[in-house]
Order: sequence, then structure tokens, then C-alpha cells
Amino acid sequence: MRIDIITLFPEIALAPLSESIIKRAREAGIAEVKAHQLRDWATGKHRKTDEYLCGGGQGMLLKPEPLFAAIEELRTESSKVILLTPQGQVLKQATVRELSSEDHLILICGHYEGVDHRVITELVDLELSIGDYVLTNGALAAAVLCDSIIRLLPGALGDARSPEDESFSDPNMLEAPAYTKPIEFRGLKVPEVLLSGHHAKIDEWKKAQALQRTRENRPDLLD
Repeated sequence: MRIDIITLFPEIALAPLSESIIKRAREAGIAEVKAHQLRDWATGKHRKTDEYLCGGGQGMLLKPEPLFAAIEELRTESSKVILLTPQGQVLKQATVRELSSEDHLILICGHYEGVDHRVITELVDLELSIGDYVLTNGALAAAVLCDSIIRLLPGALGDARSPEDESFSDPNMLEAPAYTKPIEFRGLKVPEVLLSGHHAKIDEWKKAQALQRTRENRPDLLD
């Protein structure tokens, strides 16, 4: 997979992707990630990328010219263009799985008050939000999206079963509680069923605990 990130802050976008599992996946050639400076496609003496809003309003908006130039240079027939914006559909694991099968993603990082709407209508295939809150820029959101996708690519995780047994593998259920050694810590013990070796009972316990945790933490998923 190839991912191109268009942003005013390339270092922010790449920093979380330069450690641990994602770093190893990139080094192994499982995914190629490049962050591009939007100003490289801006023109004029000051390479300006933003402008005041037509019709008035607070803040600035990313101009269409550099974004059109960047996407037209990077896009291929297999590209999918995604805008990271609070106005997009909320990212879910099901969407992450769909995107992990793409060959080439181009991520546009919103900034200021967003982007000129002509970019959305003419260039963007999908608008995504990582949650119902606002960040200072979309570079952090792009890093989150990249991490969630790359870890699903074959070979990225040490155990191919890892992404199958985690929260949101079932979109309506969280993971069951997990424990490790020591068996007893400060008077708190690992549930005996997990030490029984009885796999059917362990699976039954995990399903019941997963349902309980979902009720407590994310009842909206059960709705």
C-alpha cells in the first residue's frame, strides 16, 4: 500500500508512524507512507495556502489551487482521495478494513476552517472524522488513520490473528478483560476460569465479560 499525506505539517503526520509496529511495517515495505508539504504546490512569493472566507466569517480556509495541483500530481487510476475533517463520517473499524484493501490513498489534512468546498466536490472520494471533536490540524488525524490501516496489512502484526480478536472486530462489542502474570497482585487474582485450561468455558466467560463491558462503557454499540 502507498499512502500520500498532504499537509502543512509533515513532521506531525509522520512522527507517530516512525516508531514501533508501524515503523517496522514501513521498513519491511508493507506500506509506503510519504508526507508532502502543501506549500510546495503553492505559487507566488509567499507560497500562500490560505485565504479569507467569501461572504465573511471567522478564520481562514485552505485555497483550492495548491490542493488541486497536489492531488492532480499524486493521483493515479487506483487512488482514493480522503479528506480528514470533523464534518466527515466518523471512522469505524469496518471502514478501516475496507480502506486496508486499497492500493493508494491520498489524505488531505484540513487546517484553519477547512478547505475550499470545490476541493470536496471535485476531488474528494471520502470525508472522514476520527471523532466528534476538533483538532488544530488534520495531520494528527491522518496519523491515526494510517496507523489503524497499516496494522491490518498482512505481515504488519506478529500474529495474523491479532486483529481478529480485538475490540470492534465485532462492530457491536468490546473486548473482554485480559490478564497476565502474576496470578495474584495486591490481593487481586486472575479469574480462575482463565487458568482452568477449559477452552469452551473460557470462551463463554469472555463473551459474557465482553457484553458486560460493552454495556458499561459503550451502550450505544448495543443499541
